[in-house]
Amino acid sequence: MTIDPMTIDSMTIDPMKVDPQNLKSGHTTRLRTFLALLLLTTTSLYSAQVPGKAPSLTIAPVPLTTTQRAKATMVDLNFRVPPGYHINSNTPKSEFLIPTNLKMDLPTDIILGKIAYPAGEDASFPFSPDEKLSVYTGDFTIAVAVHPLHSVVPGKYVMHGMLRYQACDNAACYPPKTLPVSFEVKVVKEPPEHHANPAQSPHIHN
Repeated sequence: MTIDPMTIDSMTIDPMKVDPQNLKSGHTTRLRTFLALLLLTTTSLYSAQVPGKAPSLTIAPVPLTTTQRAKATMVDLNFRVPPGYHINSNTPKSEFLIPTNLKMDLPTDIILGKIAYPAGEDASFPFSPDEKLSVYTGDFTIAVAVHPLHSVVPGKYVMHGMLRYQACDNAACYPPKTLPVSFEVKVVKEPPEHHANPAQSPHIHN
């Protein structure tokens, strides 16, 4: 959208000729209209410089994972980057690049252990042919350690999280996006501790 210069001229307000009464009515309305048009034009110009819609990652369904109390269990989360795109790895080679990062929000008394990211693939692209970037393409897996405490009541629990990433193609990068992550774990009691019975010890003699 563009603004006709004649429209701007006709809406210009001379501060020396402002009548307080008019400022509250006609001039105020015209000024607000001008500012609204100017804001819309600026927004349109800015939007034209932003790349198209960023591609979205997908996550495969996560099978129900059974884990014991007081024990850490690794859960594999399998993601897929659309063909023709790549995302920065968890450890990009430049501080100016946005790393792929997973954040989890677990229920009370279930602790988040280690998050294991895959190693990135070194690759160069037409927009920076002399620079190697650490990226993920195609399918990749992030492993999450889930550790229920002894105080957790056995049962099924849903883990929620968010994967933040920035996708790029061979020409440019898109604004960062987030992908909701959720999976279910079944917490069971830990096996009872085995206590030896002294009466049955082979070292006991009558």
